[in-house]
Amino acid sequence: METVRPLEQGRRIRGLLRHARLHEFVGASDPDVRFNHRARARVGRRRQRGQEAQALGRSRGGFTTKIHAKSDASGDIIAFDLTGGEAADAPHFETLLNIGPDIRPRAAICDKGYASKANRAAARARGIAPVIPHKANEKDKPKFFAKTLYKARARIEQGIGRIKRFKRVALRCEKTARNFRSIVSFAAGLCLIKFVHTA
Repeated sequence: METVRPLEQGRRIRGLLRHARLHEFVGASDPDVRFNHRARARVGRRRQRGQEAQALGRSRGGFTTKIHAKSDASGDIIAFDLTGGEAADAPHFETLLNIGPDIRPRAAICDKGYASKANRAAARARGIAPVIPHKANEKDKPKFFAKTLYKARARIEQGIGRIKRFKRVALRCEKTARNFRSIVSFAAGLCLIKFVHTA
Protein backbone atom coordinates (compact mmCIF):
# COMPACT_ATOMS: atom_id res chain seq x y z
CA MET A 1 0.00 0.00 0.00
CA GLU A 2 1.39 3.42 -0.98
CA THR A 3 1.70 6.10 1.68
CA VAL A 4 0.62 9.63 0.80
CA ARG A 5 2.49 12.57 2.35
CA PRO A 6 0.46 15.30 3.95
CA LEU A 7 0.02 18.48 1.92
CA GLU A 8 1.89 20.64 4.48
CA GLN A 9 5.03 18.42 4.35
CA GLY A 10 5.14 18.64 0.51
CA ARG A 11 4.93 22.42 0.64
CA ARG A 12 7.79 22.53 3.16
CA ILE A 13 10.11 20.41 0.93
CA ARG A 14 9.30 22.48 -2.17
CA GLY A 15 10.08 25.64 -0.21
CA LEU A 16 13.47 24.26 0.88
CA LEU A 17 14.38 23.27 -2.69
CA ARG A 18 13.35 26.67 -4.03
CA HIS A 19 15.45 28.39 -1.34
CA ALA A 20 18.55 26.24 -2.17
CA ARG A 21 18.15 26.98 -5.90
CA LEU A 22 18.07 30.71 -5.19
CA HIS A 23 21.43 30.50 -3.35
CA GLU A 24 22.93 28.58 -6.26
CA PHE A 25 22.35 31.51 -8.64
CA VAL A 26 23.24 34.32 -6.22
CA GLY A 27 26.72 33.01 -5.43
CA ALA A 28 28.79 30.45 -3.62
CA SER A 29 29.54 30.32 0.07
CA ASP A 30 31.64 33.11 1.61
CA PRO A 31 34.95 31.24 2.07
CA ASP A 32 35.28 30.61 -1.67
CA VAL A 33 36.29 34.04 -3.02
CA ARG A 34 36.78 32.85 -6.59
CA PHE A 35 33.04 32.42 -7.18
CA ASN A 36 31.87 35.26 -4.97
CA HIS A 37 30.61 38.40 -6.69
CA ARG A 38 32.03 40.47 -3.82
CA ALA A 39 35.72 39.51 -3.91
CA ARG A 40 37.76 40.59 -0.89
CA ALA A 41 41.39 41.69 -0.55
CA ARG A 42 44.10 39.06 -0.11
CA VAL A 43 44.98 37.89 3.41
CA GLY A 44 47.78 40.04 4.79
CA ARG A 45 46.98 42.87 2.31
CA ARG A 46 50.42 42.67 0.72
CA ARG A 47 50.91 43.86 -2.86
CA GLN A 48 51.32 41.09 -5.40
CA ARG A 49 54.75 41.16 -6.99
CA GLY A 50 54.61 41.03 -10.78
CA GLN A 51 56.98 40.12 -13.56
CA GLU A 52 58.52 43.61 -13.70
CA ALA A 53 60.61 42.93 -10.59
CA GLN A 54 61.68 39.50 -11.90
CA ALA A 55 63.44 40.62 -15.15
CA LEU A 56 60.73 39.21 -17.39
CA GLY A 57 59.13 40.87 -20.39
CA ARG A 58 57.64 40.31 -23.81
CA SER A 59 59.77 40.87 -26.90
CA ARG A 60 59.67 39.64 -30.50
CA GLY A 61 61.16 36.36 -29.30
CA GLY A 62 58.36 35.83 -26.76
CA PHE A 63 58.39 35.99 -22.97
CA THR A 64 62.11 36.40 -22.23
CA THR A 65 64.89 37.79 -20.06
CA LYS A 66 67.76 39.78 -21.54
CA ILE A 67 71.30 39.24 -20.24
CA HIS A 68 73.49 42.36 -20.64
CA ALA A 69 76.97 40.83 -20.32
CA LYS A 70 80.45 42.27 -19.84
CA SER A 71 83.37 40.05 -20.84
CA ASP A 72 87.14 40.12 -20.96
CA ALA A 73 89.25 39.90 -24.14
CA SER A 74 88.88 36.09 -24.31
CA GLY A 75 85.08 36.24 -24.19
CA ASP A 76 84.60 34.99 -20.60
CA ILE A 77 81.70 36.68 -18.82
CA ILE A 78 82.98 38.70 -15.85
CA ALA A 79 79.79 40.65 -15.04
CA PHE A 80 76.18 40.89 -16.22
CA ASP A 81 72.86 42.60 -15.61
CA LEU A 82 69.31 41.26 -16.16
CA THR A 83 66.34 43.06 -17.66
CA GLY A 84 63.06 42.10 -19.28
CA GLY A 85 63.07 41.03 -22.92
CA GLU A 86 61.42 44.27 -24.07
CA ALA A 87 64.05 46.55 -22.46
CA ALA A 88 66.35 48.58 -24.71
CA ASP A 89 70.11 47.98 -24.57
CA ALA A 90 71.36 51.59 -24.62
CA PRO A 91 70.21 52.64 -21.09
CA HIS A 92 72.25 49.78 -19.54
CA PHE A 93 75.61 50.74 -21.07
CA GLU A 94 76.73 52.77 -18.04
CA THR A 95 75.56 49.99 -15.71
CA LEU A 96 77.85 47.57 -17.55
CA LEU A 97 80.75 50.01 -17.24
CA ASN A 98 80.20 50.27 -13.47
CA ILE A 99 79.73 46.57 -12.57
CA GLY A 100 82.31 43.81 -12.41
CA PRO A 101 85.94 43.69 -11.30
CA ASP A 102 87.80 46.94 -10.70
CA ILE A 103 89.63 47.02 -14.04
CA ARG A 104 90.00 49.75 -16.63
CA PRO A 105 89.40 48.42 -20.15
CA ARG A 106 91.00 50.16 -23.10
CA ALA A 107 87.97 49.65 -25.37
CA ALA A 108 84.25 48.96 -25.03
CA ILE A 109 83.08 46.85 -27.98
CA CYS A 110 79.28 46.78 -28.30
CA ASP A 111 76.65 46.18 -30.98
CA LYS A 112 74.30 48.80 -32.45
CA GLY A 113 71.81 48.34 -29.62
CA TYR A 114 74.13 50.36 -27.35
CA ALA A 115 74.72 53.13 -29.91
CA SER A 116 74.08 56.64 -28.62
CA LYS A 117 76.04 59.86 -28.18
CA ALA A 118 75.55 59.72 -24.41
CA ASN A 119 77.06 56.21 -24.21
CA ARG A 120 80.08 57.18 -26.30
CA ALA A 121 80.61 60.26 -24.14
CA ALA A 122 80.32 58.17 -20.94
CA ALA A 123 82.97 55.75 -22.21
CA ARG A 124 85.36 58.57 -23.21
CA ALA A 125 84.89 60.24 -19.81
CA ARG A 126 86.28 57.05 -18.22
CA GLY A 127 89.21 56.90 -20.65
CA ILE A 128 87.69 54.01 -22.66
CA ALA A 129 87.56 53.99 -26.45
CA PRO A 130 83.97 53.27 -27.56
CA VAL A 131 83.84 50.79 -30.47
CA ILE A 132 80.11 50.98 -31.19
CA PRO A 133 78.84 51.08 -34.79
CA HIS A 134 76.64 54.02 -35.70
CA LYS A 135 72.99 53.53 -36.58
CA ALA A 136 71.83 54.21 -40.13
CA ASN A 137 69.68 57.18 -39.07
CA GLU A 138 72.38 58.81 -36.90
CA LYS A 139 73.52 62.30 -37.86
CA ASP A 140 77.15 63.52 -38.08
CA LYS A 141 78.62 60.01 -38.34
CA PRO A 142 82.43 59.93 -38.56
CA LYS A 143 83.88 58.31 -41.66
CA PHE A 144 86.35 56.15 -39.73
CA PHE A 145 85.25 53.11 -37.73
CA ALA A 146 87.62 50.53 -36.17
CA LYS A 147 86.31 47.47 -38.04
CA THR A 148 89.30 45.30 -37.16
CA LEU A 149 88.81 45.96 -33.45
CA TYR A 150 85.06 45.42 -33.77
CA LYS A 151 85.64 41.85 -35.00
CA ALA A 152 86.64 40.95 -31.43
CA ARG A 153 82.95 41.22 -30.51
CA ALA A 154 82.58 37.67 -31.86
CA ARG A 155 84.34 36.46 -28.70
CA ILE A 156 81.62 38.01 -26.55
CA GLU A 157 78.97 36.23 -28.62
CA GLN A 158 80.87 32.97 -28.17
CA GLY A 159 80.97 33.54 -24.40
CA ILE A 160 77.19 34.04 -24.33
CA GLY A 161 76.83 30.90 -26.46
CA ARG A 162 78.83 28.87 -23.91
CA ILE A 163 76.56 30.04 -21.10
CA LYS A 164 73.42 29.23 -23.10
CA ARG A 165 74.52 25.61 -23.39
CA PHE A 166 73.24 25.27 -19.85
CA LYS A 167 69.58 24.36 -20.14
CA ARG A 168 68.50 26.31 -17.07
CA VAL A 169 70.01 29.49 -18.53
CA ALA A 170 68.64 29.01 -22.05
CA LEU A 171 65.08 28.21 -20.91
CA ARG A 172 64.92 30.54 -17.88
CA CYS A 173 63.68 27.75 -15.60
CA GLU A 174 63.92 29.96 -12.49
CA LYS A 175 60.88 31.98 -11.43
CA THR A 176 62.67 34.83 -9.63
CA ALA A 177 65.39 37.13 -10.94
CA ARG A 178 67.55 36.34 -7.90
CA ASN A 179 67.57 32.61 -8.61
CA PHE A 180 68.15 33.14 -12.33
CA ARG A 181 71.07 35.47 -11.56
CA SER A 182 72.58 32.74 -9.38
CA ILE A 183 72.27 30.16 -12.16
CA VAL A 184 73.87 32.49 -14.74
CA SER A 185 76.72 33.26 -12.30
CA PHE A 186 77.24 29.54 -11.67
CA ALA A 187 77.27 28.78 -15.42
CA ALA A 188 79.73 31.63 -16.08
CA GLY A 189 81.97 30.32 -13.29
CA LEU A 190 81.95 26.78 -14.69
CA CYS A 191 82.82 28.10 -18.18
CA LEU A 192 85.69 30.12 -16.72
CA ILE A 193 87.07 27.14 -14.75
CA LYS A 194 86.84 24.87 -17.79
CA PHE A 195 88.58 27.43 -19.98
CA VAL A 196 91.41 27.93 -17.45
CA HIS A 197 92.06 24.18 -17.01
CA THR A 198 91.97 23.35 -20.75
CA ALA A 199 94.19 26.24 -21.85
